[in-house]
Amino acid sequence: MAALLRPDPATLGHLWQYVLPQVAGNTFWLLLGVGAGTAVLGTALAALVALCEFPGRRVFAWLLVLPLALPGYVLAVAFIGLFDYSAPLAGWVRDSVGWELPEIRSRGGLVAVMTLALYPYVYLVAREAFATQGARALEAARALGMGPWRAFRQASLPLARPWIAGGTLLVLMETLADFGAVSAFNYDTFTTAIYKAWFALFSTDTALQIAAVMLLVVLALVGLEAVSRRRQSFASVGHPGATRLPLGKRGWWASALCALVVGVALLLPLAQLAWDGARHFADLDARYLASIRNALSLAAMAAVLTTVAAFVIALAAREQPGLLTGTVTRITTLGYGLPGALLAIGLYVPVAMFSTWLFERHGWELVLEGGLVLLLVAYGIRFLAVAHAPVAGGLLRIRPSLLEASRVLGVTGTRQLRLVHWPLLRGSFATAALLVFVDTMKEMPITLMMRPFGWDTLATRVFEMTNEGEYARAALPSLAIALVGLVPVIALTRRRRDAT
Repeated sequence: MAALLRPDPATLGHLWQYVLPQVAGNTFWLLLGVGAGTAVLGTALAALVALCEFPGRRVFAWLLVLPLALPGYVLAVAFIGLFDYSAPLAGWVRDSVGWELPEIRSRGGLVAVMTLALYPYVYLVAREAFATQGARALEAARALGMGPWRAFRQASLPLARPWIAGGTLLVLMETLADFGAVSAFNYDTFTTAIYKAWFALFSTDTALQIAAVMLLVVLALVGLEAVSRRRQSFASVGHPGATRLPLGKRGWWASALCALVVGVALLLPLAQLAWDGARHFADLDARYLASIRNALSLAAMAAVLTTVAAFVIALAAREQPGLLTGTVTRITTLGYGLPGALLAIGLYVPVAMFSTWLFERHGWELVLEGGLVLLLVAYGIRFLAVAHAPVAGGLLRIRPSLLEASRVLGVTGTRQLRLVHWPLLRGSFATAALLVFVDTMKEMPITLMMRPFGWDTLATRVFEMTNEGEYARAALPSLAIALVGLVPVIALTRRRRDAT
């Protein structure tokens, strides 16, 4: 925000005339398209799974979550490889049927890809809302003479509307933060504008000005999301175990819809990535192996350090509750709402200025920018909220009487951490570390903009190849990222499967 308080007239004039109108317009239409698409698709699937009975419902309940494992840029690589004009599928359709497939590298294609990548955010929260309110709301409406569609529209949907709005706002924040998918489609948004200003124009001032405008948009979305969560309170009607509405023969249409979404959003992209990856398996050279090693190393270091930091913050909030620890906890867990490009430029510039001042004032050469330490700090800020949730939840399950008993027996300090906390929190630590590990593997803008020289990762390889138009060669690193991302999502869905 400080960038807006010290404007450069020439820079601002250029931004307002040539950059911001196009970037803001592109971002607006992308947010509108993806928000509407995910709200409709996620809500429809959630209503079918939570309120209706049809063949394969229990299986589809967790299969529909799995596309969450595929980052938008991975799905973009797969869809461009499938539906681009020169792709084999497009050529086959053109030669066999005489049809020209719609241009995939367009705004509509990008909206479709990101809708398929992000609809699980709405699906998960809407399914929970529909399941919590119980199917008895539908039963009561039917008893009043309403048809199935009218009963859903007037009874179930209004009760779930705050959840749907909250999930859609999360989708909008993810869409605003996306860098890889929009880059693959060559679609300029705030994130790509920040990157181009920094690395193409070599102007950190311009990047900061764009980032400041983007921050205003982020703050507006965060405020809307907070307001929507404040409205999430209602009395459930009946109980979640109420009888679901049997669809009879029409249930096969519901099964077909769910199968189509799973096939298009998950199975077809994975098959395309596997096909292209197998064709370019020879690319697995020493540089490629170094990228895999770098990605795994960065993810492992970020997972350990972020989980430890989350435990320290959660433990301090539990042992010393109050305004200070509560405020620190809230501030330190806000980073997940910041887009990676914005966080990168916002962290790099003040650190670079501090290093320069330190050298000029005291002669100390402390070069932090462009180093591994600052990159790990950025990961920690971005993903601390991801680690904090399971760790804080695990701490809440440790009874205070157990800790008091250990102190009476003389088990305090590090011994208490080793003998009491560690055995009881191993599962929470593993969950937190796994989530941070996978998110770090998928993170593109922070890694691309802040990595040390020569530290290529799988995500940066995907960017480099798609930037050069080598979408088939980008399939191999994309497939590796997708397979790693499937691990925590499958674990999460298996844990929740009995609830559906």
